[in-house]
Amino acid sequence: MVGIGIVFLVIFLAIMTGVGIWGMRRTKTLGDFFLGGRSLGPWVSAVAYGTSYFSAVIFIGFAGTQGWQFGLNALWIALGNAVIGAGAAWLVLARRTRRMTQNLDTMTMPEFLQERYGARHLKPVAASVIFFFLLPYSASVFKGLGHLFEKVFGIPYDIALLVMIAFTGVYLILGGYFAIAITDFIQGIIMFAGAAVMILVLSGEGGGYFEMLGKVRDAYAAHIPPGKQPSALTVISLVFMTSFGTWGLPQMTQKFYAIKNERVIPKAAIVTTVFALMIGFAAYSTGAFAHVFFDLNSVPKTAAGGINYDLIVPTLLTNRLPEVLLALILLLVLSASMSTLSSLVLVSSSSVAIDLYPARVDNKTGKDRSVAMMRLLAGVFIIISYFISRFQISIIVYLMSLSWGAVSGSFAAPYIYGLYWKRTTKSGAYAGLLTGLATEIVLFFVLGASRSPLTASIAILVPFIVVPAVSLLTRPPEEALLKRAFENV
Repeated sequence: MVGIGIVFLVIFLAIMTGVGIWGMRRTKTLGDFFLGGRSLGPWVSAVAYGTSYFSAVIFIGFAGTQGWQFGLNALWIALGNAVIGAGAAWLVLARRTRRMTQNLDTMTMPEFLQERYGARHLKPVAASVIFFFLLPYSASVFKGLGHLFEKVFGIPYDIALLVMIAFTGVYLILGGYFAIAITDFIQGIIMFAGAAVMILVLSGEGGGYFEMLGKVRDAYAAHIPPGKQPSALTVISLVFMTSFGTWGLPQMTQKFYAIKNERVIPKAAIVTTVFALMIGFAAYSTGAFAHVFFDLNSVPKTAAGGINYDLIVPTLLTNRLPEVLLALILLLVLSASMSTLSSLVLVSSSSVAIDLYPARVDNKTGKDRSVAMMRLLAGVFIIISYFISRFQISIIVYLMSLSWGAVSGSFAAPYIYGLYWKRTTKSGAYAGLLTGLATEIVLFFVLGASRSPLTASIAILVPFIVVPAVSLLTRPPEEALLKRAFENV
């Protein structure tokens, strides 16, 4: 396994480096670096969205945890992610986002909020939220990759971490969004093929996919007593958080800014939905299949005797898949993580280089320094991610757990109301951002990390009440601002 895996890995990383060099030749301006010149077609855009959506977490920890604890109910997460988080997001958000960001000449979520609401101080506040919560999130993905390579190849964690950071840095810093989009497309093909083969092989061992689902249902009832099965509220909140919650994540909405034109949207919506269905159902079905392949005695355990959810899927795949296919699945997990990681680093570095960097043009030479600054900061953020992953500072660990609810809770309502409701005011946007952030932080510490899907869901929903309430009580936006933002929308 190690020999085959290393061959696949070397080929994969060589391709990624080559794409980075190619992307560098096409990157001349800040718009090229961050948005690919707004020139991407439906297939590349759709797969880039899908690969940013799913990281190694879904295949390793999340699939194992939810598949074992939820059984067949975990498949509702896959369905919600595909229909709401992928397809509906493109159909509801993409067209207006593309038009309004062009009208307002904006490239990032903080820039959009500032220009849409005429709020000069909203951009640095929003950029700070992105910096403090998405950067730890990217570090957590690095950490998962490092442990995966340590387990599979026997490479020390520190060295594995450095290798991943080095190659991610090469193609991201050189090529920017051009390189990310093309590598995402390549990685997406690997993910789709790997997921399809994985689920076919595992289903075949149990007589077929639907036969396996029946066996899961019976085994789940024996493994998880009714009193310990998750409530409907838990399932719904997890589906909501991972599906609708993506509508407020800057690394996801950025994909709408970069499309070539609006004609790509219907096709991109279909492609993204199909991609998400395959990845989601393959991951969560594999986690649920653990009830068939393991019993309570053979399921992986921690040193304390509890179930080790992070090892359920890796152990299942190692035991059941041939070496060549296992090496392909390793590339699947690597692809999922690197694509998510590159999007997170790009958006995090933009929070400083674009949103907080005041002088993009050198006053003496007239040269645009923004691309160089983006490359520099992308490198700096990757290095910071390394140190966070390596030393696991306690406060950063808390920020990782808070990240999804904090970011989506801050941005979803101001962003979506800004696209659709002209009466939304600057004060309403401020109130929505701050209440979403505060709700997530307060509930997280009151209810605990184990209730994080519920706290994140509440943090996302509360601003949808606060924003219109405050907007109706405050002065309407200026007509000139609305005319500029909503032209041809």
